[in-house]
Amino acid sequence: MLKPLLIEIGVEELPAIPLLKELPNIEKKWLAILEEYNLKTNFSFYYTPRRLVLWHREFPTKQPDETKEIWGAPKAIVEKNPKALEGFAKKVGIDPKDVEYKTKGNQEFLYYKTEIKGKEAKELLPEMITKWLKSLSFGKTMKWGTCQEEFIRPIRWIVCMMEDEAITFNSFCVTSSNFTMPHRVFKEPIYLDFVGNYFCQLDKKGVILYQDERKNKILKEIENIEKQNGVKVEIDEDLLAEIVAITEYPTALLGKFDEEFLELPPEVIITSMKEHQRYFPVYKDGKLTNAFIVVSNAYTDDFSKIIKGNEKVLRARLSDALFFWHNDLKNGLSIEGLKDIVYMDELGSVYDKVKREEKVAEFLAKEFNIDQNAVNQAVNLAKADLLTEMVYEFTELQGIMGYYYALKAGIDEKIAMAIKEQYTDTASNEISAILNIARNLDTLMSLFSIGKIPKGNKDPFGLRRAANHIIKIAIENNIPLDIKKAIQNLKQNYKNFDTNALIEFIFERLYKFYNVNPSVIRAVLATGESNLLEIDKKIKLLNEVVESEDFKELATTFKRVANIVKDFDLNTIKVDESLFEKDEEKELYNEFLKVKNIKNLEEKLDFLISLKPLIDKFFDNVMVNVEDEKIRHNRKSLIASIYKEFLDIADIKEITI
Repeated sequence: MLKPLLIEIGVEELPAIPLLKELPNIEKKWLAILEEYNLKTNFSFYYTPRRLVLWHREFPTKQPDETKEIWGAPKAIVEKNPKALEGFAKKVGIDPKDVEYKTKGNQEFLYYKTEIKGKEAKELLPEMITKWLKSLSFGKTMKWGTCQEEFIRPIRWIVCMMEDEAITFNSFCVTSSNFTMPHRVFKEPIYLDFVGNYFCQLDKKGVILYQDERKNKILKEIENIEKQNGVKVEIDEDLLAEIVAITEYPTALLGKFDEEFLELPPEVIITSMKEHQRYFPVYKDGKLTNAFIVVSNAYTDDFSKIIKGNEKVLRARLSDALFFWHNDLKNGLSIEGLKDIVYMDELGSVYDKVKREEKVAEFLAKEFNIDQNAVNQAVNLAKADLLTEMVYEFTELQGIMGYYYALKAGIDEKIAMAIKEQYTDTASNEISAILNIARNLDTLMSLFSIGKIPKGNKDPFGLRRAANHIIKIAIENNIPLDIKKAIQNLKQNYKNFDTNALIEFIFERLYKFYNVNPSVIRAVLATGESNLLEIDKKIKLLNEVVESEDFKELATTFKRVANIVKDFDLNTIKVDESLFEKDEEKELYNEFLKVKNIKNLEEKLDFLISLKPLIDKFFDNVMVNVEDEKIRHNRKSLIASIYKEFLDIADIKEITI
């Protein structure tokens, strides 16, 4: 028999971020428990800040009966070892004389069959619900009152009803019942005589249970505000999800702040709104305007006090920000104070990091013929905003505030932009690219020099991200960065470390950077190439070939080329035309000689691939490993010459399909 089942866990307000992080797992964990107890059915999960709800339209009232078969040792073994019979009987709980044998295949085995009656669901649900609650992982947990159980917030009530029957049990120091709590504005609980009443009763008492409905209500009200006021609201999806998680009856409201605060950089205003107050910023004619959207959780007809209260809070925050802005502008940018900020044990202060980055940037600027004075100025101003009052208050604005303060100080736009972009994986100009690479390259070399190398999935200092940024910035900005050359030239500025390990660490990130057959990357790296632009070009060229329809045939031919010369010293290549005995040798060699005039990599690869018919013809008609040593070496030299030209692009023997 199937009956509707409602489970509601009533809690004090759940914090949004931990709830949203665990959200993808909540339904999976309940499903796993249903499967474990053989009660798997479809269900829905709903949440508000005060409740976690599982709803089954149809739930089995008991487990299905099961037939269990147990097989033991073969009869032949039992006859030799009677204790096997006793052990089997004890295992299944019967007298040895009642044990049966059953044929399976060509043998008889000890056999026992039993019928297991399914248990009533209401007997199992208390244990299942408790197990589910204990499985939820929200990060930090807490105890409350005298209860020894822990949860993210105190559990205040539990509803467990099957149709019209309340299933009573105790869990997390709460006795389940048939009442739930409405919106906080209502004081009296809602008593349920049937599970279906739950949904309409909550709706009447200020609780929109369905999270999607709350989300749509917010968006619809924001859309109405936009139309009525001729404005545009910036919808941050993460912020919207957070607001949905902290409201039971959301209402979008328009608030205002004084226009004088628009003097502040937009990022300061937006950060004050979004990060600290959960407001949505408002734009008019493409520019930030002196308005905001607050989503109230109040159940009322008069929101005037709520709007005024939020305007007052925002005004206080923006007043502080404006004070910081004026003070910082008056004090200007300086890096002297960075000497007093510790960067990391064994690596000195932030000032020391700046000076190391300066050396890296100087090398890079010289290497790529970029204005060294501009690069030097960018490096020396990059961390200066860490000393400002604004960044002290809004740490997430580091770099961004440096950009605005630099512009106010009359610094060149390119340098200011470099300061802004230093913590991102983008660069809008060459100075920004050099500063970004210098920062990340110094971080890698510094941390490797003191043994702080990522292990497994752990990367507390973000070194994999730093390597990713270097690769992305270099390729997107067409900077021919030779990783080996840079590290070899700069390692003298650091404590001794394994430079090859760092080079390999950076190149490992290429496997995440490209969506290609990994052997393509391996084949390119096997050539010893370390210029990121060249690596990028070769990976893309080779991947086109590998993904082509006829690659399998090409691979067979060129793998044979690689195998024939796998033990051949490429430094001993010497082709003597006078030793050719077969037309196939002459034909292949004469065609091959044309490759010497090809400088473009794409054209070279196309040409080498075009040699396939002649190479196949050579292998079909020419014996390479002949007894005559001179002829054998000459023929291997011919094949090795082709293989060596391939090495300008990739090591073909590394490619797998």
